[in-house]
Amino acid sequence: MNGEMETLASLNYLINCYFCRIHIVTVWAQDDLLKLLESMKVALPQKDLTKYKTSESHLDWQKVAFNSYTAEMCKQKWQEVSKEIRKFRTLTELIVDAQDYIKNPYKGKKIKKHPDFPKKPLTPYFRFFMEKRAKYAKLHPEMSNLDLTKILSKKYRELPDKKKKKYVDDFLRDKESFVQSMMKFREEHPDLVESMTKKGSNVPEKPKTPQQLWYNHEKKAFLKTHPDATTKDIKDSLGKQWTQLSDKKRLKWITKSLEQQKQYEETMREYIQQHPELNMTQGDIVKSTLTKAERHLKDKSDGRPDKPPPNGYSMFCAELMSSMKDVPSTERMVMCSQRWKLLKQAEKDAYQKRCEQRKKEYEIEMNRFLSSLSAEEQQRVLGEDKIGLRKASGASSPASKKKNPKAKVRLNKQQSVPTFTQTVLKAESEKKEKEDRSRLPDPPKTAQDIWQQSVIGDYLASDRPKAQKAMEATWSTMEKKEKIMWIKKAAEDQKRYERDLCEMRSPAAAIASGKKMKFEGEPKKPPSNGYQKFSQEMLSNGELNHLPMKERMAEIGSRWQRLPLKDKDRYKKIAEEKQRQYKVQLEQWLASLSSQERNTYKEYNSQVSQLFYFFLRYNCCALFKEIYSALIPIFPQLSTLSRTYLNEYDDDDEQEKASSDADSSSEDDEDDDDEDDDDDDVSGVCHQRFSEKKY
Repeated sequence: MNGEMETLASLNYLINCYFCRIHIVTVWAQDDLLKLLESMKVALPQKDLTKYKTSESHLDWQKVAFNSYTAEMCKQKWQEVSKEIRKFRTLTELIVDAQDYIKNPYKGKKIKKHPDFPKKPLTPYFRFFMEKRAKYAKLHPEMSNLDLTKILSKKYRELPDKKKKKYVDDFLRDKESFVQSMMKFREEHPDLVESMTKKGSNVPEKPKTPQQLWYNHEKKAFLKTHPDATTKDIKDSLGKQWTQLSDKKRLKWITKSLEQQKQYEETMREYIQQHPELNMTQGDIVKSTLTKAERHLKDKSDGRPDKPPPNGYSMFCAELMSSMKDVPSTERMVMCSQRWKLLKQAEKDAYQKRCEQRKKEYEIEMNRFLSSLSAEEQQRVLGEDKIGLRKASGASSPASKKKNPKAKVRLNKQQSVPTFTQTVLKAESEKKEKEDRSRLPDPPKTAQDIWQQSVIGDYLASDRPKAQKAMEATWSTMEKKEKIMWIKKAAEDQKRYERDLCEMRSPAAAIASGKKMKFEGEPKKPPSNGYQKFSQEMLSNGELNHLPMKERMAEIGSRWQRLPLKDKDRYKKIAEEKQRQYKVQLEQWLASLSSQERNTYKEYNSQVSQLFYFFLRYNCCALFKEIYSALIPIFPQLSTLSRTYLNEYDDDDEQEKASSDADSSSEDDEDDDDEDDDDDDVSGVCHQRFSEKKY
């Protein structure tokens, strides 16, 4: 009855969801449709040269929206209209475009391809390079073009001024000729030159970053002291200097950059008003010139308070790490976590209270800082603070993992209507739990280890290796009375380890984790039959490594079928001998186990056998084969139980394939029926044979 009620409730929910999707159809007037197309045309970039699908995906539909029509309605209507329009071009249309190209082929960047466009003169260095390249290439045929360029570049820099003068004079002479030719070209082709110079001539220059401003300032001084320096030398030298620049000097260039940005935004607003055809908005021009680190430095100098740790654990780690400068970064967090676990609950609560107090102080200081900013800057700072809080909310301390009644209420409310996100989170949580169950527990610590963790911070003030030796020496000289507390803690940790190990080694936990349960000293299971031994040999010799695993196994099966009976018997005898040795080793190993461990091992193997029977009982053999291949890496015990049936199924498959090849003229639907019948027959054989076995 309950099942029927749940089914009806689910069906009712689906019907409601379906009807909620039904929307009122809006009838568009012809004028509105034309307005839609006009709005789309205005929203397109000035030079729309991409495919229509690309432009459609990049179109800002918020700009297209008008009157009562939303962006989504406009987009949906356009998709309906576009279905009625052809999206290919006829030859007639292409010819019209070709005629336009022939009449005026040199537009925009193509102006330099014009046959009358004068050629720019080569620089002095390129003249030297073109003159010497052939000679050096002949002398050093083993060198690449890049190596030749490096050598000739170095040779030119070392050239005396007297010899350089020849190349410089030739360049200046050709440059004068180029200027005259360019003037002539402008007179003969005024339309082309106008289109070239018109583009972007009045666009305001973008603001420079603090580093760019500093670089341009220092470059002049650097060239005075290093006149022969290349661009690369200047960048490398000044780049190092910038990284070493003090915060005070860096702030000077940050301020100048922000002033430039403010001026640029004001100029751009005027420019956009004068050029409405550009379709630019406020968002297109507001782009910060500062990096995250530079913005943080500027805010800090203006009085922005540092954000407090999100919880008591983070505050504890921050304070402890200041005394761990000699400890590698990979070990710091581990040590912090270990030291936190040793604290009493009262000490943890004290850190949490301090953290809460620091948060209150931060709010007061932050409000004071915000009041000194403009409205735009306030929005920016608040936006950054929200992002930071969202990130911090994901981090939780061990102290914060206590029961929270409010959180529990919120969780219960959310669970009433499961969402896609909750489903994903649940799957991730289950996956993590499985991994945790399969991972061995942390080994127990000795009394000395626990004591060292509690005092290591004091010793690390000097040096880590010395600290380790000093702690060992102190522990060895300590009296037994002083050690008793740490010995008790070590005993508790030992109990914790044994308890965790017992839980992890329980067969139910091992089966649930989806991984094979490992038993120390358990002998490795050998191949159970001749075919398995042959497969193992073929896989280990690497002969078939070039094939995918599925094809590799198919090839091994094919080779086994073609193998002479004498060779099959040889593999069978080897497998039987290995099985005999394995049984002896297994009996010896089981005898060495305690009664609890022996029972755990037997229970685990019993559950694996039941799992195998479940799949064999409730699935046809074709499906079972797919499941089998996925389960074998997790439960190798299945290979012993099932290899016989799978070999039988492989033989039937081969016979079926040979039969179908011989009768290739049969109908497709008949073949499908035969395959279904075959699966049923094989499934029955498998069930019958399994029931005859005694497990």
